[in-house]
Amino acid sequence: MKITIRPLLEDDLPAADVVFRLAFGTLAGLDVPVRFGGDTDFVRTRWAADPDAAFVADSGGKPVGSIFAARWGSVGVLGPLTVHPNVWDRAVGTRLLGPAMKLFDEWGSTHVGLHSVVHSAKHIALFRKFGFWPRCLIEVMSKPVESTGPGPKKRLFSELSERAKTNAIKACRRITGSIYEGLNLEREIRATDDQELGDTALLYDVNELCGFAVCHWGPGTEAGSGRCYVKFGVVRKGPNAGKRFKRLLEMCEVLAGRRGFFQLVAGVHAARTRACRAMIERGFHTESVGVAMHRPHNPGYNRRDAYIIDDWR
Repeated sequence: MKITIRPLLEDDLPAADVVFRLAFGTLAGLDVPVRFGGDTDFVRTRWAADPDAAFVADSGGKPVGSIFAARWGSVGVLGPLTVHPNVWDRAVGTRLLGPAMKLFDEWGSTHVGLHSVVHSAKHIALFRKFGFWPRCLIEVMSKPVESTGPGPKKRLFSELSERAKTNAIKACRRITGSIYEGLNLEREIRATDDQELGDTALLYDVNELCGFAVCHWGPGTEAGSGRCYVKFGVVRKGPNAGKRFKRLLEMCEVLAGRRGFFQLVAGVHAARTRACRAMIERGFHTESVGVAMHRPHNPGYNRRDAYIIDDWR
């Protein structure tokens, strides 16, 4: 079988979405693998966020695999990487990883991470060949939405003027950059706004931004029907970071409740013990577990004092 690795094009998206669902659905042992993920969308939304950072494995004009890379400033996030079950164990994943890893080098990424299935030695070995090492568990957690009150003081990114959006992104970058040098979520904030996938909620101490949460909600996003998914959330570090993080969780739940969603979903790396404990105390329970793989083999921003929500899926 001749396979060519090339950029993922818009016309490839329907077939790439099928491969994504078949791959994960088969791995999960679903009776109907193609139903994996329900009405979520991880393929079109990732491609639209950065079309130049997506690649496809092409066999006779038909996609049999795909890979995505995301640039969070100095941090790179790899995935999802999916290969059609019919061509498993034919080094398609290895070939897809090549151009993605080249992108991280071109971007000058100082830290690259990915979310891998925790029970697959094959996947761990594949990523290890490219310099990734397993570091800690990632818990994808959820809770029923119970709070719809006024909540903490916040603003929504979508409601700001263009000038105010630019200023808000700069303020968000100062918060993330103080936790890990160069960490910048502008691409995720802009993609969520441009594609109307949800919104970014901005948390304030009086008039100063002290945290934010990039949220997807509803079908056609990474959340799915009835769910609000916190793709990334963070609060400013310092002696009051724990209190700010609790307010951030409350803000997200109130935001979800006011829009009629019944479930709040958020991921956290187990190495961020303080954030993980705060989520458990808020009523979150673990839905699924993955493993965080890092390149290079160091903590990055996965530290016990980092009050950050993300799961690198």
